[in-house]
Amino acid sequence: MVLASCSAEESAPKPQGERPALVAVATAEPAAGGDTVRATGTVRAKRETVLSFLTNGRIAAVLVEDGDRVAKGQLLARLDPIEVETNTAAARADAQRANADLKRVRELFEKGWAPRSRVDAAEAAASAANARLAQTGFVERYARIVAPTAGIVLRRHLEPGQTVQAGTPIVTLGEATGGYVLRAPLTDADLARVRIGQTATVTLQALGGAPLAARVVEIGGRGDERTGTFEVELALPARPDLRSGLIGDARIRANAGAGAGDGVVVPASAVWQARADQGFVYVVDARGRARSRLVGLGAVDDRQVVVTSGLTAGETVVIAGIDRLRDGGPVTTRRAG
Repeated sequence: MVLASCSAEESAPKPQGERPALVAVATAEPAAGGDTVRATGTVRAKRETVLSFLTNGRIAAVLVEDGDRVAKGQLLARLDPIEVETNTAAARADAQRANADLKRVRELFEKGWAPRSRVDAAEAAASAANARLAQTGFVERYARIVAPTAGIVLRRHLEPGQTVQAGTPIVTLGEATGGYVLRAPLTDADLARVRIGQTATVTLQALGGAPLAARVVEIGGRGDERTGTFEVELALPARPDLRSGLIGDARIRANAGAGAGDGVVVPASAVWQARADQGFVYVVDARGRARSRLVGLGAVDDRQVVVTSGLTAGETVVIAGIDRLRDGGPVTTRRAG
């Protein structure tokens, strides 16, 4: 009995150093039919801020390029300081002269050598001069553009040497804290089936085509007058390779909240030990390990199975190589086809 026990222990597979099994995988998709809304849209930063100068002037420097990542408070552009400093110096001199005149007139008034009307005029002149000085100080402070938050430069609109009016766009900044969204147009019929919080899958072919889990976070309140469509926003997961302008295809699980709906479909080969309305699938987790999971089964044909519970859209399931797997075992995956 001791020898048999030792022999069994020696032959048992050891998890450490276990070679990953090569398997084919597919993505669980929302069940076809009326519960899915499809749309094509463009990736955008959730918050895109257009930055401009608050005063007129000539651009001295624009210190960033398209695609640059910037930190909060970083200097992005500045106006030519010569004109601004000249105006400030002139306003300061006018204010000093007006305040000195006011002081002298008040002394004369106290001695009875100046009428009250002259004091009133001097006070008005001094107030106007001080206001102009304050205005030039404001202009001097805001002749520079700094990043209000960390982010990425989406567009540099103008170049040094150009003369601009206050409010002219200089730099468009995508704020890092807001993340990225997919903005897609929907017809009014599709819009009626979409709600905030519904789940979706987004495919970006430029990033390899792997589906990303998304969620409806905003629905346009007014249709576009030219196209008659309404814009929806789908929040995307944080990924360093996302860029504003990427094109994506979205499948929104309509008429259901997050996690609800009529289920998902997977290839028929993904299901094993099927009995009645239940079976098992292997789901590949984020650590690259296959986890067996009990799921509820719906309609079945020779190509696919509707999974009614236990699986959500966007999860990865094993469809070939199941006989080589154990629960929790490591896998190397390849996409079918």
